[in-house]
Order: sequence, then structure tokens, then C-alpha cells
Amino acid sequence: MTSIAQRVLVTGGAGFIGSAVVRRLVRQGRAVLTYDKLTYAGNLASLAEVNGHAGYQFLKADICDGQAFRAALQEFRPDLVMHLAAESHVDRSIDGPGDFINTNIVGTYTLLDEALRYWRSLDASAQKRFRFHHISTDEVFGTLGADGLFREDTPYQPNSPYSASKAASDHLVRAWFHTYGLPVVMSNCSNNYGPYHFPEKLIPLTILNALEGKPLPVYGKGENVRDWLYVDDHAAALELIATRGRPGESYNVGGNNERRNIDVVRTICAIMDRVVPDAAIGPREGLITFVADRPGHDARYAIDATKLTNELGWEPSETFESGIEKTVRWYLDNGAWWEPLKARYDRARIGLAT
Repeated sequence: MTSIAQRVLVTGGAGFIGSAVVRRLVRQGRAVLTYDKLTYAGNLASLAEVNGHAGYQFLKADICDGQAFRAALQEFRPDLVMHLAAESHVDRSIDGPGDFINTNIVGTYTLLDEALRYWRSLDASAQKRFRFHHISTDEVFGTLGADGLFREDTPYQPNSPYSASKAASDHLVRAWFHTYGLPVVMSNCSNNYGPYHFPEKLIPLTILNALEGKPLPVYGKGENVRDWLYVDDHAAALELIATRGRPGESYNVGGNNERRNIDVVRTICAIMDRVVPDAAIGPREGLITFVADRPGHDARYAIDATKLTNELGWEPSETFESGIEKTVRWYLDNGAWWEPLKARYDRARIGLAT
């Protein structure tokens, strides 16, 4: 056995973080069912590596569809549910909060309801093996000043419709543990980046726009600070939390890589100028365009991952410098993945509520 859980159902497994988790689990020989609605951010091309692999299955279904999830549980018989399906883009939540309330809150409730029913039907040994792992964000904690870090006991203070919906889902998961005894573990992560990231987010947007000589939009003055976590480091942390985390506990996952948004963009520009110089474009930093700030834009996020390190031995393997270099080169080498996305997304920042 490679771990406690051999059969893993991953919701949102065709998304950015979810697909990294699925690829990792399948490589390690686990049986995996990806359960994904395939919204705009879900991409089967991100799972090409595992398609056809023994023990791997895909099911197109909605987490708000209780009957579909019940059937998936009964047929696949997972030892572990890793719940990553979510509407995740703050900008979209500002102009269209309804989808976030439905998917992130109602969808999570639906999964909990069905997971509890399934868990209660198991024999004692299977009940002991089972875990429901809920993956969330550091944005539920609100914003930090110049100092301090988010800890697991930091009070929740979400400031966007997205983070409010994720905070609500976190509370539901915790309630299902304390009220019903469902064996859950929870995690909250900092900003992820890396391969297969849908190009509406800052880093892939900047890479692809810089490649084509398009403006590089940066909110406000670019002073907002984020703690950047390479997605494969996050996937490794999630595996540890899911299989070895203590039931009822929450774990923070951070990359120890705080950067201002403007510095992230400038770093990408410097790498692009070095790796793919283009005389017609010139220095990419000249493409930076400051745009009206996102409403309610949190100033700073930063994670204290001490609990995860002390209990489970996790440390990020990538620095921001090594991770961003890998990320830029991946996008340059994998146009076949992102070129088809042009039809679905025109690479414009979209969160300016009217």
C-alpha cells in the first residue's frame, strides 16, 4: 500500500490544482475518479497524461447534483474524497456572485450530505479508512497589514463574494465533523501558480500577453502582496493532509514566497526578455499597464505553514525563482494546451464591477 487511501474521488479534477493532484495520485498507482462539471476552467487536456491509465476514470457531473454524486460514491467506492471543485476567480465573483454561492456553498453541502450517507453505510474498517478532504483558500482570513501571517486559528474575515463563499463552505465542513462525526480534514492555501493554469489569473495572463506583446494589466499600483505556492508543491501537501492529517483539523499551505504583484510581473518580463527576446516588442516591462483596482482588493496574504511542517514534514521544494522559471518555460513549450483557450477567454482582466 502506498498510503491509507487507495481509491480517491477528486472533485474538480480537471481544474488547475485538481489536475495536479490527479496526475500525482495516478503516478503513484492509486485508483482515481475525476468528478468534474467541465466549466470554462475545466480542461480535459490537463489530464492527457493519465487518460487510459489503469485505474483512472473520468465522470462529467455537477457537485450540486446529489443523485450523480451518490451514484459515483456507490459505484467507485472511494476511501477518500478530495473536494477541489469550486468557482475560484475573485474577479468573476464580483460581477457574478450567484454561481459562487451555488457551487461553493450549495455544492459543498450536497457533497457533505451524500458523503455522510455513504460513510454511514460502510463497515467499521472502511469507515475508519474514509476521509473527506476539503481544499480551501487563505482568502477566507481577509487581509493582513505589513506584518503577521495567517494561522489556522486566524479569525475569518472574507472580503469578496468568492472568499465569503469559501468561508461558508469551510464552516459547513467543520460542522459536519462536529455534528455528525464525518471524518474530515481541511486545508487553506496561498496563491498557486504553475503549469495548466487557466490564463485569466495574473501569472499565466502575464506570460501569454508578454509573449505576444500585449499590454500587461496590473491592478492599482501593483502593491498587493501574495504568498506564491508552486502547484506541484501544493499537490504534495494535499496528499499528506488527505492521508495523514488528523480528522477535524485544518492545515495551512504556503510557499514562503511573498511578492508584490508588480514584482511578479517584472520578474516574468525579465525571464521572457532573456528566453524569447523580441526586438519588435522590446523590453516587456514597457508593456505594464496599471488599471483601475479591483473593488475590495485585499492588501496582503501570507501563510504560516508551521503546523503542516511540524506534523506532516512538508516543505515546499520550489523557490519562487525556480518555480516561475519552470512555469514560463512550460507555457512557452505547451502552446497546444493554451492556444484552444483563446476561443473561451480573450485574456482581459474582468473584475471591474459597474
